[in-house]
Amino acid sequence: MPTRPLHLSVALALLVGGPASAQPAPAPMLSAALQDQTLSGSARLRYWGFDVYDARLYVAPGFDIQRFEDQRFGLELSYLRGFKGADIAERSIEEMKGLARLDPAQAQRWQAAMSALFPEVRRGDRLTGVHVPGSGARFYVNGQWLGEIADDAFSRLFFGIWLSPRTSQPRLREALIQSLGGPPRAP
Repeated sequence: MPTRPLHLSVALALLVGGPASAQPAPAPMLSAALQDQTLSGSARLRYWGFDVYDARLYVAPGFDIQRFEDQRFGLELSYLRGFKGADIAERSIEEMKGLARLDPAQAQRWQAAMSALFPEVRRGDRLTGVHVPGSGARFYVNGQWLGEIADDAFSRLFFGIWLSPRTSQPRLREALIQSLGGPPRAP
């Protein structure tokens, strides 16, 4: 899959209205971006009887799910079927709107940024996002640098799709955070 030039992150930062990040340059390989992180949990998303993707959450020791927005972590989606990047972006915005009220202009900018960044995925492709608090979301495809959306508000809400207590997929969230402890689930 072709990689996008590094300057795409600057263009996306301007598109979403945020300043270019003062954070260190992103790691070109996912393994470097997640070097201190371990697998917390995994789950398969099924929608209307179709297998969509397998999700894996990578966190550092001491990760607190109640404050996920304040900590660095990675979320990998291994696709089980093909999707257009624009369709992934559209569905992401729909899910984000289920978590918080979005200004229509902001939603449009975020959707455009994701559509410009997310590639068409095929079965077996892995799209991984890394939340960098205070900076935004960095993305990798099949372990290689893809680009970033340098907007902390976007990143918090985007990853809330999977990690917020208000997620539309509470069982998937539970499976992702299973190793973090917390109260046992009622039968």
